[in-house]
Amino acid sequence: MRPARKQKAYARAGVDVDLGNRLKGRIQQLVTQTHGPQVLGKIGGFGGLFRANFSGMREPVLVASIDGVGTKLKIAFALDRHDTIGADLVNHCVNDIAVLGARPLFFLDYIGCEKLERRSFDQLLRGLSRACRAAGCALIGGETAQMPGLYRKGEYDLAGCMVGVVDGAKIIDGSKIKPGDMILGLASNGLHTNGYSLARKILFEKMRLKPSSNIDNLPGTIGEELLRVHKNYQPLLAKVPSGMIKGLAHITGGGLIDNLPRILPKKCDAIIETKSWRVPRIFQMLQRNGDVDSAEMYQVFNMGIGMVAITSERDAKRTMSILRGKQIGRIERGAGKVHLVF
Repeated sequence: MRPARKQKAYARAGVDVDLGNRLKGRIQQLVTQTHGPQVLGKIGGFGGLFRANFSGMREPVLVASIDGVGTKLKIAFALDRHDTIGADLVNHCVNDIAVLGARPLFFLDYIGCEKLERRSFDQLLRGLSRACRAAGCALIGGETAQMPGLYRKGEYDLAGCMVGVVDGAKIIDGSKIKPGDMILGLASNGLHTNGYSLARKILFEKMRLKPSSNIDNLPGTIGEELLRVHKNYQPLLAKVPSGMIKGLAHITGGGLIDNLPRILPKKCDAIIETKSWRVPRIFQMLQRNGDVDSAEMYQVFNMGIGMVAITSERDAKRTMSILRGKQIGRIERGAGKVHLVF
């Protein structure tokens, strides 16, 4: 009878390198499905290689963004469902560069965990790969770190970096916004990836609900509502003729109140008519049960508007039709601030 193989010291300390290598070896097919001819080399190198070929652009400018998904991860842990979180991360990062007029090129991810778990790792990578394919960008690399003692058992953190490109002459920076322009809102798909710390406190501590709880005015469970995938707006935005959109704001942390000023000229204010769209039920429930002031709701949550586009009055109707959005406000003279009209 052969003696049992002795577990390696590093594995006994909580870091199983061999398991990590086996799991990473399983992702080759998933990741390469996101690759085109621009991707060189192979998965597992010290860096990802991407051949830059920007035909048709007179002045290609690279645009980069890095982000995470915040405490939405806690919902994934509670439901033991990890296939949507990766897509949330990719789509969030795509939107962050899309507001400048950029299209995505490639993406890198970082996963830090207590210990690699095969099921959650596979689901994460499937979500990342699926969203990258849908966005037309390559997943060219990443890092997976096992750090026992830093994370709770079964938990992990997730971050990603997106790199895209835009022609210098077509950068959307808000500088052409002026009084009289129209503010258009594009519907969100729930909370997206922001406000989860407050949402969890209201739903699970104050209301004593569980992720599996059903509420009459919601179509599914609380957990399903909170795991709705962050929308990717870039494919729609790319359909709008160049020059028609003067400014774009991705409505993430800070809501409409803090994100719109990032693109407003110093002498322009954004007037938002909050009754111009129907606020989704989940936000109404959070405000009512959390006793949250209306102004704070619009600073913490997207309130049903995930992306804002600003156009001239002349182009507003056509842009709305392409983006499937609606007018939610206007630009007036001011000092670079947002004013909510309730």
